[in-house]
Amino acid sequence: MRISANTADHPSTSSAASQPAASADSLSKTYGRGDTRVHALKEVSVTFECARFTAIMGPSGSGKSTLMHCLAGLDTADSGRVRIGDTELTGLSDNELTRLRRDRIGFVFQAYNLIPTLTAEQNITLPMALAGGTVDSQWLTEVCATLGLADRLTHRPHELSGGQQQRVAVARALLTRPDVLFGDEPTGNLDSRSGAEVLSLLRRSTREMGQSIIMVTHDPVAASYADSVLLMNDGELVGQLDRSTPDVISQALAGLGA
Repeated sequence: MRISANTADHPSTSSAASQPAASADSLSKTYGRGDTRVHALKEVSVTFECARFTAIMGPSGSGKSTLMHCLAGLDTADSGRVRIGDTELTGLSDNELTRLRRDRIGFVFQAYNLIPTLTAEQNITLPMALAGGTVDSQWLTEVCATLGLADRLTHRPHELSGGQQQRVAVARALLTRPDVLFGDEPTGNLDSRSGAEVLSLLRRSTREMGQSIIMVTHDPVAASYADSVLLMNDGELVGQLDRSTPDVISQALAGLGA
């Protein structure tokens, strides 16, 4: 089953590049052997268009996290191909994968992964500093203003709320202008208000910055912020919802046994 994660009337369609942000072709992945063998992915083919916010959902063990990890170059599939833009990940060396993840992929995880002794600004620019790159100060200012961090840059993590710390993590991920930003339960540690703030900011980054986002979540409310929701079950893509409400998403998940 091939799914194209797009929405025909998305406002940024005309400006999005024809080249997909990410794609998988006949991706398969198994874990274990014999009676304990698990088919995490079964010939999964999917295309993620540029400048869209896509959520991936499914029951526990459906393969959603495995798919994201393979797309992001954090795990390798047994067969099939993965592309970020026009770059095929299959066959890249460890060093090449490291450079690709550093330069073209952003990550936002459930844990904020901030350095407690550094200020918010230092945390945001740390990956760039470690890579020996030059920070685009104008882009840093724009990202921080968009995320509401302009007056928090000198604060250390313990001086920030959970929502503000996650905004710092989002800013860090956006600073390199990644081809794709991957989110792994990015609001899992936040209260509902802070989670809504972060999700709104992610959605704004798609609309205002043209950012491509792929997010794995179990939360129908979080998924409702996405342009498209891909549904997985037993290692396969089984459906797609576009701009859906939490109730509609919950009903679809219930049909999968989630």
